[in-house]
Amino acid sequence: MLFDAIVIGSGSVGTPAAMYLAEAGLKVLVIDKEASCGQGQNKAAIGGVRATHSDPAKIGIGLKSIEIFKNWHEQYGDDLGFKQGGYSYVAYRDEEENLLKNLLEIQHRFGLNIKWLDRDDLKEVIPGINPNGLRGGTYSPEDGQVSPLKASSAFERRARELGVDFIFKEEVIQIISGDSKVKGIKTNKGEYSCPIIVNAAGANAGIIAKQIGIDLPIKPESHEAGISCPLKQWLLPLIVDLRPGPEGKTSNFYFGQNDEGAIIFCYTPEPPKDGFDRDSTSEFLPIIAKRMIDLIPRLAFMPIRRVWRGLYPMTPDGIPIIGKVEGLDGFYLLTGMCGQGFMLGPGMGYEIAGQITGGSRVLTDEIASSMSLKRSFQSASEALK
Repeated sequence: MLFDAIVIGSGSVGTPAAMYLAEAGLKVLVIDKEASCGQGQNKAAIGGVRATHSDPAKIGIGLKSIEIFKNWHEQYGDDLGFKQGGYSYVAYRDEEENLLKNLLEIQHRFGLNIKWLDRDDLKEVIPGINPNGLRGGTYSPEDGQVSPLKASSAFERRARELGVDFIFKEEVIQIISGDSKVKGIKTNKGEYSCPIIVNAAGANAGIIAKQIGIDLPIKPESHEAGISCPLKQWLLPLIVDLRPGPEGKTSNFYFGQNDEGAIIFCYTPEPPKDGFDRDSTSEFLPIIAKRMIDLIPRLAFMPIRRVWRGLYPMTPDGIPIIGKVEGLDGFYLLTGMCGQGFMLGPGMGYEIAGQITGGSRVLTDEIASSMSLKRSFQSASEALK
């Protein structure tokens, strides 16, 4: 079967990419080894969507993603569970206060609506926050939250309306190429021809790339998360605390209340837990509970519904790898989202479709080059991973 483009992966970035490629007029196939869309890391996401980053490319992509999420219901009729409550990064120490204030200049320069709030103003935005030692924090009101499950279903439906074909339960075992061009893929069940391949395989992107002799500097890390039973709406922004945990097992942690009232929460383990393990642990809930209650004491009696574990495909600098691969015409990367694939996915899909088809894009070539595989991964780093 012949297609204009094949997207490997039907997750947070692959499905939007396929949708926008089809919108540009291409005949697109999506291949995934899972049983349906969003069954990899998409369903493990906590749903935060932000443009609050330190990297200009990620700010631009984040702004585009928020625009897409925000306007989706009006354009297509699907309820994505969109809640535009913002993000707030809180500061209790010099380290966090200085970092957050120093980032404001570049964030403002690239179009992010964000401001520093002093202690009393932040207490108004985050009711019940522990005031002891609180210095203030940043607040970006246009960030928010979206349901990963609702979004995955909506993007797939729109993609199918545009003529995208989806094949599930097939694993890519070979990238077919010749004369420095891609020519198709071979799966465990068949072969499909095309001149364009987009590697959007998430945590498995490195495995796919190795089939064509490309080493991606990506390693999966496992992160745990959880969700409460629904509560009365009281918390507007999703909150991020960048301080390391006193127990020595976490760096930052973050949580927010979704549009259904549930509190969704996660932390970054320290040291990182590399690998593909997705089994929940007994240590997660006691650690995250203590940190959340220390920050907002009223959470002490919050009933927990469940916990789970997902994978973050990490790059050395915390910045994704996207764009064409030099020396292999037609092979594109949409990888290394560092656990932010859901929030960046729609903007990433829009951008890669523009790069491939010559259509409208989010980024200039200069800014997009910061996400190239050819970049120096030591020259810069995302401060708000």
